[in-house]
Amino acid sequence: MSPNEVTTPAIFASLQTTSPLVAAALCIKPRPLLTARQAEEVDALKRDSPDFAAMRSLAMKFRGILRGSSIEKLDRWTDSAKQSGIYSMKRFAKQICRDIDAVRAAVTETWSNGQTEGQINRLKTLKRSMYGRAGVDLLRARMLPLSMIDLHQE
Repeated sequence: MSPNEVTTPAIFASLQTTSPLVAAALCIKPRPLLTARQAEEVDALKRDSPDFAAMRSLAMKFRGILRGSSIEKLDRWTDSAKQSGIYSMKRFAKQICRDIDAVRAAVTETWSNGQTEGQINRLKTLKRSMYGRAGVDLLRARMLPLSMIDLHQE
């Protein structure tokens, strides 16, 4: 018995129990970032579910549009998503169209507020972890790099 014959039933057994959350994560993860097992699972899901294949295709195209700068591709993508027959994609495309100017700006602009959002998320996480334990001084000490804190304060 070859190693492939042993692992194949295990793979198919896991596919039967793939949760919607795992399927969604696999749907949006680019192939180069997938592990070998994840790639096999994606291939099996695409083979067994035409809706999964269509949704993954739309998701990868949208990811490419966000990394590119083509407004025309965005317009074609929203039309394709609306006509896909997949409820969640139709709803997502409809929401995009509600604020299309902001989405177009996200596609064409080179800057991002990701760094700002990341720092805000970091601050909120620290604040939650320290809730009720100490005041502003401890929060300041945990947020600021050591080089910025004046250790000789009285």
